[in-house]
Amino acid sequence: MSGTDSDDRIACFGSAEPAPEALILTAGALTVEFVAGNLRDIRFDGAEVLRAVAYVVRDKDWGTYAPILSNLQTHQEADSFRVSYDAHCSDPNGGALAYGATIFGRSDGSLAFDVEAKPVGDFQTNRCGFCILHPIVGVAGSPVVIEHVDGSRERTLLPDLIDPWQPFKFIRAITHGVRPGLQATCRLEGDAFEMEDQRNWSDASYKTYVRPLALPWPYILADGELLRQSASLSLDDASPAAPKPTRSSVIEVAIGGAIGSMPSVGLIVTPEETDAVLARLDRLTDVGPQTLTCHFDPTVGHGRRALAGFAELAKRTKAKIALECVVPCRDDVAVELAEISAVAGQVGLRPAAISVSPSVDRQSTPPGSVWPECPPLEDVYAAARSAFPGVRLGGGSFSYFTELNRKRPPVDLLDFVTHATCPIVHAADDRSVMQTLETLPFITRSARAFIGEQKPYRIGPSTIAMRQNPYGSRTFDNPLGKRITMANADPRHSGLFGAAWTLGYAARTAEAKLEALTQAALTGPFGLLGDNDAVWPIFHVIRALAAMAGRERHSVRCDHPESVQGVAVEGPIGGASVWLANLTGHALAVRISGALDGGALSLRSLDATSWRAAAMGDAPVARDLGGGTLSLAPFAVVQVEESR
Repeated sequence: MSGTDSDDRIACFGSAEPAPEALILTAGALTVEFVAGNLRDIRFDGAEVLRAVAYVVRDKDWGTYAPILSNLQTHQEADSFRVSYDAHCSDPNGGALAYGATIFGRSDGSLAFDVEAKPVGDFQTNRCGFCILHPIVGVAGSPVVIEHVDGSRERTLLPDLIDPWQPFKFIRAITHGVRPGLQATCRLEGDAFEMEDQRNWSDASYKTYVRPLALPWPYILADGELLRQSASLSLDDASPAAPKPTRSSVIEVAIGGAIGSMPSVGLIVTPEETDAVLARLDRLTDVGPQTLTCHFDPTVGHGRRALAGFAELAKRTKAKIALECVVPCRDDVAVELAEISAVAGQVGLRPAAISVSPSVDRQSTPPGSVWPECPPLEDVYAAARSAFPGVRLGGGSFSYFTELNRKRPPVDLLDFVTHATCPIVHAADDRSVMQTLETLPFITRSARAFIGEQKPYRIGPSTIAMRQNPYGSRTFDNPLGKRITMANADPRHSGLFGAAWTLGYAARTAEAKLEALTQAALTGPFGLLGDNDAVWPIFHVIRALAAMAGRERHSVRCDHPESVQGVAVEGPIGGASVWLANLTGHALAVRISGALDGGALSLRSLDATSWRAAAMGDAPVARDLGGGTLSLAPFAVVQVEESR
């Protein structure tokens, strides 16, 4: 939302901090965005070639440094461009990394990005070098040629289902098809590169990165050691000349037939937030979740008091309690779970469901690492069945799909399978976060491939901010409300951006036929409530989804799904009730067809003009919607249904 004022930024992003500006560079048909020293959205003749070419420096907890740029120079001509800059970042131990970069682009689609870096003092890092992001939509499952560092060439396919491990190693160059007749080759020099399927982390890309994960990390870049790397792109365009397709200014949204029922809606509750939730039972009742996922972790001191708080919630709410139980595995797991069950019985807590996970399984085990000691999951699940007889048992991952994909549970022993996602593991800019929604159909289809089509499947808690960090020692505090990776609080959660992302998430998981979806808490950094009895925009989305739970769901097809997503159910007086989210920072024109072709329509819009009035919890005022197109403001969430 370039050019918006502070109030609009707060409405949309929960923060007045402006997003980094993108400089558009062009060379004939080649266009790229230069943002904070790196390249995004690399296109040729309008077709996306690469999602990003970035020089990335990461700390020992996999946090990404934000280097300070200086001496930035740009030179733009009709058939070429050139960019150069110096950059500097510092680690907490007193080391620093200084580097200079040059970028060239030409009208034949070629790019060259060269970096020369030198540590000032010993510099500790988990990764230092180029990351190349290939897009996934229209690319997954397609042919690719891998040139390895030894000169050999491998003709194969990019993974369709998400690969838990690196599909390709020791990479020197990658050639893939952009569109019929147009091929792109990305060549990497200066180190050994490998590819990971970043869809594991809900990133919408395949990532080729420097330094194999099998090598030790963190590692030290020695003081004064000169490091050179380069990434280049070349195109082979044999596509026939054809007129460019014209894109309509109106986005078409088609409501189709029934595709099942809407999932139940959950909220996460931690022992630290239980008292705050009990103090706001009025708001909890207003939201109306079907499930409260109550997190219990003896390894951080949760005990009798925590279970007693959950028991009190069970007494005072209609929501079912699903106990998310971390198993310490320090003793016999049967003994540990029996003790938890005994205390739960003493305080009067009988959960409707319990999901269990060994504590060590919350941490990631990267390729090449030794798996930590852990009892067999068969033993853990058997102990849980014995300790909580007659209670539905879930398992999978309390972390992200990555961890589930790499350690697949014996699903026949479970009543449901669960995992979460987080969109700020690798990148935290607005575009990358919203693009993670593209990955959800790939994630759920990949999960269904090994858990089965009929196994009940739950996702969550999945929030923008990171609940726990499987890849480092901590999540990152964010007191200034920045856009940073692996943060335990994110300002966009409280803005219209968070509401749109949340509805988009519910829309993009339609194919999975989820049993339950959890995307927020009532209070705290993942909560629905603000200060002074106010509510965030996400409150209205979660309340709407909870009201839809169990109702017949209709398909929603958008011809530009990267811009608009929607959820539709049977309407209260016929037709459909449709919720749409604008996933972009600019206004869009939308036309709905299908189940709303009949009578007069009403519209409720949660946007920058209505969010303050809606902050007290009342839904935006309905207004008549005339014929023609519907205008969606930036990051707006709207409800359209037949008028009463």
